[in-house]
Amino acid sequence: MLPAPKDLHPIAWAAKRATDYALAGAGLVVLSPVLTALAAAIRLDSPGPALFVQDRVGLAGRVFALRKLRTMTSGAPVQFNADGSTRVEARDSRITRVGRYLRGSPDELPQLLNVLSGDMSLVGPRPDMPVHAELYTELEREKLRVPPGITSLAAVLGRNELAWKQRIAIDLCYIDRWSPTLDAKILLQTLLLPTGVRLFDFRDIVPADIHPGSSTKPVSTPSPPTPASAPENGAATA
Repeated sequence: MLPAPKDLHPIAWAAKRATDYALAGAGLVVLSPVLTALAAAIRLDSPGPALFVQDRVGLAGRVFALRKLRTMTSGAPVQFNADGSTRVEARDSRITRVGRYLRGSPDELPQLLNVLSGDMSLVGPRPDMPVHAELYTELEREKLRVPPGITSLAAVLGRNELAWKQRIAIDLCYIDRWSPTLDAKILLQTLLLPTGVRLFDFRDIVPADIHPGSSTKPVSTPSPPTPASAPENGAATA
């Protein structure tokens, strides 16, 4: 069992959570006009609500309602890759015109509300759907020892370009090596993703057999969830 960062570094972890609340609150105030405009554009572009809400698994296995700006047609079905992760293609017909500009970062902004409610952190493992959490091994369930994040170490190293099991392995590296400095680096790299600039490769955190930049054979992947067990209230990615 991996020790929880809050137990190893109680003061630093308390500071992390205080920073979460402060930055999320300030971010919502500053970005509220932008979020309002984006919500209006989504409603005008396609029928359905501006927000997409889906159950995800968070700290200690608790299920919570994750919020996103809707980027797909309302009620679009979930599609799975062979490794069990959700599949979204480059020219996916489920994605709306406005949604093509929002996917990847802007659509995650409503999760600042999840941070304020205590369900998420600014940085942490991306939360999976319950159908995915059912496939966790005992070791992989260790990712539930910390709150999920809006951004993550796996996200800045490749996100959906990585195999699902590889992302979980990277999440476990994050938990094992957590520090305020690591969170700061992940946040900065997240902000730089649209520019293509990479300041950090995180090879000091992620071993070669897991790191996406390594030529080592990737970690194994599970069988995908069956369509019968997949939620049909819309598609979502990590």
